[in-house]
Amino acid sequence: MTEQTKTKIPAPLYAAAGAGDAAYEQLRKLPAVLTELSDRATASLKSYNEQAGTKAAELRGKAQETDFVALRDSATTAAVNFAQVAQERAIAVYNELVARGERVVGTGVVEAAEVVNADIEATEQPKAVEAPATEVPAVETAPKPRKRAKPAASAE
Repeated sequence: MTEQTKTKIPAPLYAAAGAGDAAYEQLRKLPAVLTELSDRATASLKSYNEQAGTKAAELRGKAQETDFVALRDSATTAAVNFAQVAQERAIAVYNELVARGERVVGTGVVEAAEVVNADIEATEQPKAVEAPATEVPAVETAPKPRKRAKPAASAE
């Protein structure tokens, strides 16, 4: 650790000045680094340009030789096969879920439901209830009560 000097400038200020000086040194080296990186980039660009030209010519040749009709047919066949496999897997998963549900609910409940359904089908339909042919006597209605008369005001 550095010793504190007896000046009035605090140590953090000296640390900031030291960091600034180190940054300045690195910035002075920057033009040389940029020149070196530029030279390497130029050399890489020439190399990659040549490779790209060769690859493009190769791909053009493959594109001219490719039978796109056959490629489309094979893609269609592959898609149909994939759909069939997916359907078979979905059915298998569904059947597994059904079996699991039957185990959870219990086969006894399923058998009981089948017995109840068979009993309902075997039972005869109830016959319609017919109203009796007797005549209902007419009910006599009582006369309506009369309104009360208001008493007359007496003259006293």
